[in-house]
Amino acid sequence: MAQGTETPAGPSDSTSPGATGSAAYLRRRTLRRGSAGWLLLTGLGVAYVVSGDFSGWNIGLSKGGFGGLAVAMVLMGVMYACLVFALAELSAILPTAGGGYGFARRALGTWGGFLTGTAILIEYILAPAAISLFIGDYVESLGLFGLTSGWPVYLACFAIFIGIHLWGVGEALRFSLVVTAIAVAALLIFAVGAFTEFDAGRLNDIPADPSAFGSNSWLPYGLLGIWAAFPFGMWFFLGVEGVPLAAEEAKDPVRSMPKALAISLAVLVFLALITFVSATGAQGANAIKEAGNPLVVALQGTGEPTALSRFVNYAGLAGLVASFFSLIFAGSRQLFALSRAGYLPRFLSLTNRRKSPYLGLLIPGVIGFTLAAWSGNGGRMLNVAVFGATISYALMALSHIVLRRREPDLPRPYRTPGGAGTSGVAFVLACSALVATFLVDRDAAFIALGVYAVALAYFAFYSRHRLVAAAPEEEFAALAAAEAELKRD
Repeated sequence: MAQGTETPAGPSDSTSPGATGSAAYLRRRTLRRGSAGWLLLTGLGVAYVVSGDFSGWNIGLSKGGFGGLAVAMVLMGVMYACLVFALAELSAILPTAGGGYGFARRALGTWGGFLTGTAILIEYILAPAAISLFIGDYVESLGLFGLTSGWPVYLACFAIFIGIHLWGVGEALRFSLVVTAIAVAALLIFAVGAFTEFDAGRLNDIPADPSAFGSNSWLPYGLLGIWAAFPFGMWFFLGVEGVPLAAEEAKDPVRSMPKALAISLAVLVFLALITFVSATGAQGANAIKEAGNPLVVALQGTGEPTALSRFVNYAGLAGLVASFFSLIFAGSRQLFALSRAGYLPRFLSLTNRRKSPYLGLLIPGVIGFTLAAWSGNGGRMLNVAVFGATISYALMALSHIVLRRREPDLPRPYRTPGGAGTSGVAFVLACSALVATFLVDRDAAFIALGVYAVALAYFAFYSRHRLVAAAPEEEFAALAAAEAELKRD
């Protein structure tokens, strides 16, 4: 048994120590295996991100201008590519619902596993709360059913889409794939329309700030503007790293995970390029830099709505729904894995008859709805989510480096091109993006650190003494410890 772990026991689980108790404990915490092939997993990877193509990224123009955001987007694209290649290897080694937590648990120990899992949870609980606010804004602006943005709309989002997840993972991922396909088709149609109005001279129409070091027409806010635009360059890719969280429900995860990660990233890179260039060149960087619906502004400017701009507006709602829906899935699976292993209260990992972690869906949903209804500040919540994401990226990349160097003979069905050098690039860029969040929203960064502090106190004083050795991620780490001990002997 791994140090600091124990076999599940206690009245809440109705189990007893030993193999029989462990089996009973895990039977009540089982996901539906074989529900998702590579196509559904690819759709999941794109769904996590697609809402970021419709809004949010353009604020980076107000931080770095076209040139600054372009460089930031390329660097963040490199970071995600390197990270995805590393995660493809790690997910083939350990295809469980723990995802990043499981990888870090073996490489960095219980503290590293908890730090990584908590950072991922911050991202996947805060992001849906923020997106529910954006959905409310879209519903109001489109005049749907006469509704205004408010708590009834937020409640409907969480209730309807959590309900679909409770129905079953296969049904949920198929729904997500359909909505995502609509959003992607809309982005392609938008790009065709926007390129008919394209003028390269509009790309750099933001006046240069003469006081900024290195400023020019392409970098109006200087070299520092590139760094400040990092978090917004991430919006074109933020969330794709969540695909491994579906590993336990995938068909042949060893083969389908690397394939789905690679294809989804390729699709996202293509969408990022055409959306960024066409939207900025259609009306100009200055016109869309602070727009809540930049694609609509890119098509119609300050004029009357057109048939195409109305279509893109409705499709933007589809993109938000796709990301909202898939992020709920990701958060529930990370919570499920941490709870099953005892890092968080164990009852949160119980599954229903359809093998869905119902409390892992409902409780984050209640938290997300409460945050949305109480704060009303979607931008702030997304910045907190980005802060958590960058921490998890750095720790997952570090996990890959550590495992490559410490366990070179570990069976690897898929190997990351470039090895530890690739994940090293991801680590450096993730740390740079983490620091950049302080340039964008210092309050959001400190809020995330506060949440982190509370979670770490819970782990330090309580849960680290009550971990569940039978959980897959813990068994994987215990195996490594046993092998190391045998080598020493």
